[in-house]
Amino acid sequence: MEKRKTNFLDNSPSTEPQIYEPPKKKRGRIFLFLLIGTILFVSGCVGRIFIERTLPNDPLAYDPVTLEPIEPEGLLTRIKHLVFSKEEPLAGEKQDRINILLLGMGGPGHDGPYLTDTMIVASIQPSTGEVALMSIPRDLGVDIPGHGWYKINHANAFGEANQSGSGGALAAKVVSDTFAITIHYYVRVDFEAIKKIVDDISGITVDVERSFTDAEFPAANHLYQTVSFKQGVQTMDGETALEYARSRHGNNGEGSDFARARRQQRVILALKEKMLSFETLSNPIRIHSILSTLDKHISTNMMFSDIMSMMKLAKEVDLSSIKTVVLDTSVNGYLKNGYSSSGAFILEPVSGNFDDISYLFEHIFNPDIILDTVEAIDTPVQAQPQLPPTIVEIQNGTWRAGLAARTQRQLEDEDISVSILGNTDERPIMESAIYILDPFGKDAAQAIKGTLQIPIKEPQKDLRHATGTQVLVILGEDFEE
Repeated sequence: MEKRKTNFLDNSPSTEPQIYEPPKKKRGRIFLFLLIGTILFVSGCVGRIFIERTLPNDPLAYDPVTLEPIEPEGLLTRIKHLVFSKEEPLAGEKQDRINILLLGMGGPGHDGPYLTDTMIVASIQPSTGEVALMSIPRDLGVDIPGHGWYKINHANAFGEANQSGSGGALAAKVVSDTFAITIHYYVRVDFEAIKKIVDDISGITVDVERSFTDAEFPAANHLYQTVSFKQGVQTMDGETALEYARSRHGNNGEGSDFARARRQQRVILALKEKMLSFETLSNPIRIHSILSTLDKHISTNMMFSDIMSMMKLAKEVDLSSIKTVVLDTSVNGYLKNGYSSSGAFILEPVSGNFDDISYLFEHIFNPDIILDTVEAIDTPVQAQPQLPPTIVEIQNGTWRAGLAARTQRQLEDEDISVSILGNTDERPIMESAIYILDPFGKDAAQAIKGTLQIPIKEPQKDLRHATGTQVLVILGEDFEE
């Protein structure tokens, strides 16, 4: 059936075809209606834009250098971005205090797999860029909801026993309740994650404060092994960094949980410095890849967008301004040795309650107090990471025999590695091009462009290439040797 056309400007019937002429005097009003309609349409599309975090969880949505979300493209997307976008601050940012609980544990396959060896509260004051690391000893006696008085390192284990994956949340609650502070985020890693992360960034450089030997370091099958460290600056791989951070029976003043806590802080600061000193390591794609690979070994309540915001914030932090505190039994310390009602050894507050420690946590950034307790850690300059070479593939799109091989030699003369040679499915190809198939291939693509004088183009959907190729070079008829 033919649709009936209605003319709202004339009520009389007409058999003549109607020709639309836009009213000259109502353009402003029509534009306003269109604008309102567009806004309503966009608001319908985004629905819950005002109650959901607007920062993306897609690693491709972030600039690899600034870590800022990439400006959206397209008119409609830009309108939505301008009208509705409001970057949600990190939890605690409005209060100028962000607290993150860092937990380290052995993980499955180790004795006491969910008993935490490491408990550190990392506190950030965004307005000044100051950071404090406050280590909590594993033997501190605290009240764990539903279980009573136990060492604080049991909190994560009790949470896991109740429900898999909930250990970090219970540990965060216990720390929050004990010290009267808000824990906004928690990150829990096991030994495997620590080793893998350090190895993935080509090691970390740590300044070992004093030489020591530990003859009782845990080994496989409930045995012991000896580990030793020499004083001075040295680069550690994942295994060595883990041994340095875990050792608790060393000589020369390194045989306590408190000494171990200070070493753990050094490792964390070295990790931070290494990750943020090189754009290749802080690249959102690389971070997302590491997190995905270690999914079973890392647990956190942070979204990927939170991690990007946190890394952007951390880039502004001066390592020399980072304060470190270890709750210990020293002369001016806040703790003393004690025993639980069942006779188990624990650490307990000197004052009989946690008020003094809570005050310490709350006022850690006050320069007029606790100067005897706070110390700064010198973190060495980190070595350039040795990342694997970019996988470059060259395809010959001409009938000139050996063109790809000759081009490979030309690039390798410029120290640009080429992994794969081949021909295009169809020949001849008229125009040469370089395609970046992986964000990590950007630097290599720029070097190839400068050497071969070939333009970089946007990848096409129908490109054929080998699995794993990061940069594809197609040599066309216009290529001049």
